[in-house]
Amino acid sequence: MLNGIKIYSSQSIWRHIFNELGATVTDSPNVLGVNFDEIMPDSPLTVTELKSLILNYADNTNILSALFHDNVPQLSNVQKNIIVSLWRTGGMSGAELKHALGFMPGVATHPIDTAIYTLRKLCGRDFIILENGVYKLGTI
Repeated sequence: MLNGIKIYSSQSIWRHIFNELGATVTDSPNVLGVNFDEIMPDSPLTVTELKSLILNYADNTNILSALFHDNVPQLSNVQKNIIVSLWRTGGMSGAELKHALGFMPGVATHPIDTAIYTLRKLCGRDFIILENGVYKLGTI
């Protein structure tokens, strides 16, 4: 039901439920996953409502559509994840971005550097800016 979705929750009962529903339960929040502690509803939900809540939060298509005004260019997964990570966090250092995208410490960041270069070429030089060592989304 929730296969392929990474979910974090600090509550063991929710962690168990998400595991049973096929989600990948993480030990810490990740900008590319769902932090259920942030979106936990105040009232009871049906299973369908719970699934819809999680899928809508996890669906990066909505973020990309809003940023590109429904005219989303053809992007690689790394490019999409960079954009979504920077949008959700407001900005990340190169090391934080590398960690968020699942790259191991000490591994060269050529895929990230290449993706940022390509995004700037595609969307304009000011689309991703580097300010005091922090990458941020600029303007399209």
